[in-house]
Amino acid sequence: MQEKVREEARQVARGALALAALLGPSVAHASFLSGDALDAAANVLAWVILVLVPLAAIGAFFYVHVLPELIAERRHHPHKDSIKVLCILSLFFGGLLWPFAWLWAYTKPMGYRAVYGTERHEDYYLEMGAKARAGALDAAELDHLREELAMMASKTTLSPELKRLVAELDAIAAARKATAPVPAHGGAE
Repeated sequence: MQEKVREEARQVARGALALAALLGPSVAHASFLSGDALDAAANVLAWVILVLVPLAAIGAFFYVHVLPELIAERRHHPHKDSIKVLCILSLFFGGLLWPFAWLWAYTKPMGYRAVYGTERHEDYYLEMGAKARAGALDAAELDHLREELAMMASKTTLSPELKRLVAELDAIAAARKATAPVPAHGGAE
């Protein structure tokens, strides 16, 4: 019995809410602006949608198409110049070649090390040479760089820039050995 009373009370409350909604003000305002302010806001919004959104979309399109090139440069990919050309071609073909450039930027070239003695672009060695000239490489890193360049030289002819770099690195290593302190012998005295 109490449940019946509660159900009837709920129905009466629902009816009262529906009646209050019907008797409420019939004019609704969807905007906090009105008059000239509403027109000005609509004009600004229209310009943003017509000008800024397409410009942002075009910029995002170009950025996405340049990403494989940026990835290849960051990873010192030996084919970074070819990946750059593929990115440019992808722009002319409506983005159809872009996935290939993306995959190529992330792949490790098979057999490139066997042929050329390295898996990196020449620019990597030039950057490391600049660090060596600045004194930013320790002895182990300098020796490793010299070993990599020697392996490259044994497999292929180095470019003139890399040949100069090898000579500079040899001079830096010789200068470090000449200025290095002689270790004391730990023998019996």
